[in-house]
Amino acid sequence: MPDTYRKLIATTLTPHFREAAELVEASVPEPGPGQLLVRNRYAGVNATDVNITAGRYAADPTLPFDLGAEAVGVVEAVGPDVKGFSPGDAVATGGLGGGYREFQLVNVRHAVPVPEASPEVLSIFVSGLTASIALNEVARMGEGETVLVTAAAGGTGQFAVQLAHLAGNHVIGTCGNDEKADLLRRLGCDRPVNYRAEDVASVLKREYRKGVDLVYESVGRGLFDAALGALAQRGRMLCIGYVSEYVDGVEAVERPRIYTQLLGRSASIHGFFLPHFREQYQAHTLKLMGLVREGKLDVAIDERLFEGVESIVDAVEYLHSGQSKGKVVVKL
Repeated sequence: MPDTYRKLIATTLTPHFREAAELVEASVPEPGPGQLLVRNRYAGVNATDVNITAGRYAADPTLPFDLGAEAVGVVEAVGPDVKGFSPGDAVATGGLGGGYREFQLVNVRHAVPVPEASPEVLSIFVSGLTASIALNEVARMGEGETVLVTAAAGGTGQFAVQLAHLAGNHVIGTCGNDEKADLLRRLGCDRPVNYRAEDVASVLKREYRKGVDLVYESVGRGLFDAALGALAQRGRMLCIGYVSEYVDGVEAVERPRIYTQLLGRSASIHGFFLPHFREQYQAHTLKLMGLVREGKLDVAIDERLFEGVESIVDAVEYLHSGQSKGKVVVKL
């Protein structure tokens, strides 16, 4: 066991991740009552990392603070009176500040046992959970519906496409190039739409005259507007993010209030933030892992290799460049 470890902290509040992040060294702590000491093996990179550095998840953020969120790792030591965990166990964690570091202390209530500390398990734990819980528990996805997924080839979009397909729905997925469109077809997407080659709103209006029953939306701006305009009667939109506005800030718009587009169709919009649904984590994690074991669910990991805490800034910028395909992970 080393005496020290490396982690990434934010030293200033800004959505520009490179400006905020600083690599520091700290002493490896000992777990207290009800705690686990976990050696992180892989950390997940998320579009919302820039929201964390901007301080948007705290009412009055105090600098400096730790960065990263989800990780998978191995238990190195357990605190007094801890039951159910032993050194060597693989666990997944999702607390703010716990991801971009080589070691972390975790409350046993926030550690989820997993079969192995792998990139695939990491991808399932947050990105997969977001799709599964949002679609099934919040939007009440049915069978025989038309489902639109934006950023469909991304970390969480890939799961939304597959889960909607497995439920017996017609799936539309937006993406930014033909290579991603090919991936979407392999994952069960019926109508990939390369938004750089086709206008999404025009495609929806021309090919889906009855509208879209369910939207899994994470981009914002023009894609949000196109999806909203395409909602069918009793259509539901899940807003899980708005990545197009994370770095430059939220765009102010002047237009008729949104209820004018909802009331006439009995349509609805649901915001979704995964940490509000912790009680659902274990059941949905087990379900997703079961689908993977049965060969019914693929986990797409981006092929670009990022290794070491020092590579995290590059990984975050790579994700925001729009080049990634599948889940972006960092090996620690």
